[in-house]
Amino acid sequence: MRTTEPGLVPFITQRAGEEAAPDNLLIEMHPSGPRLYYGDEDPRDRDVRGVLWARCGFNPVDDRDRPTGVPQWKMMHPFRQRLCMQHLLCQVCQEPARTPFGLIFLARPKDEDPAQASILTNQPPVCFKHARAAAELCPHLARNPMVFLARSAPLYGVLGTLYGWIGGRVEVVALPEMPLPYGHPNIPTFLASQMVRRLSSFTVVDLDELLEQISARA
Repeated sequence: MRTTEPGLVPFITQRAGEEAAPDNLLIEMHPSGPRLYYGDEDPRDRDVRGVLWARCGFNPVDDRDRPTGVPQWKMMHPFRQRLCMQHLLCQVCQEPARTPFGLIFLARPKDEDPAQASILTNQPPVCFKHARAAAELCPHLARNPMVFLARSAPLYGVLGTLYGWIGGRVEVVALPEMPLPYGHPNIPTFLASQMVRRLSSFTVVDLDELLEQISARA
């Protein structure tokens, strides 16, 4: 089935047993307006831009410090996805993803129009070593990804859930299909689950040709 090493599972993949953690969400008024937070909030609950994130459990790790448990292939663990996106780490191995030619991002061909000036992606980059593995392992990519080689990929925003007051309780009020950009007026009461970057300077390349070029450069 694959040319990848046996048993390889991308770092960002959620595992069976890693369930949503109790949220105890609250909304309080601040000088700037309503703000969503946890009653027992920890600094790790917010990202680098101050947005609150959905909590998810963690399974024990193995002797290589990798997550354990049956892979839930179509799901990304919120914290691990955020970690890789925020620090531009490979979604497979958690190592720095930048190559001599730029950052490699993969997408399903029918999801993106390469003629657009910029592309929004919730898929963390991949390193040279695991680019092919990511294409083969991810069901979303169906082993035939569109490959973006990006020179610039600034943070854009987050995907998740918008909360508000309904009947005196904190309840979900919207599940936006599009990511909310950082700085949006609804961000203070938004609970993020995936981080999004904007590819603003990129070329669409053939994966095999790119990997050959990087190998020759090494």
